[in-house]
Amino acid sequence: MTINIKQCNLGDLSKLQEISYETFKETFKDQNSPENMNAYLERAFNLKQLEKELSNISTQFFFVYFHNEVAGYLKVNTNDAQSEEMGNESLEIERIYIKNQFQKHGLGKYLFNKAMEIAMERNKKKIWLGVWEKNENAIAFYKKMGFVQTGAHSFYMGDEEQTDFIMTKTFI
Repeated sequence: MTINIKQCNLGDLSKLQEISYETFKETFKDQNSPENMNAYLERAFNLKQLEKELSNISTQFFFVYFHNEVAGYLKVNTNDAQSEEMGNESLEIERIYIKNQFQKHGLGKYLFNKAMEIAMERNKKKIWLGVWEKNENAIAFYKKMGFVQTGAHSFYMGDEEQTDFIMTKTFI
């Protein structure tokens, strides 16, 4: 099994947009209206927005390759790029997405470990994320990785307000 991780740069913009659309739709299309799904996809994953995020020094994206094919990606934020005010001692995992066809190969854990590595290199004391309250598989995965629910916040899918659990893992 060949797994590689590569940090994204501006040259990866269209590939990042493509995998963002694909994995988000695969994950959430059955639980959301097409109108709200399309509104969110256009807001979150338009090229201008992704370029802005890729250019932010406090945000990093990584592709995970499985047998030389892009299988998923990771987005981490520090400092003021975090989607909630969690302080400079925190690292946010904003996105871990794996294409459906590549799930059950340990790629999510591989990306999670990359986020942990970055957090430790930067001397962060905690790593946190928001996960939709109805995404039971992801919640179970994060609990298995040592996260606990520490709060909640609103997430807007188009015009629908949803609840994300905030889950945190604290280390020394």
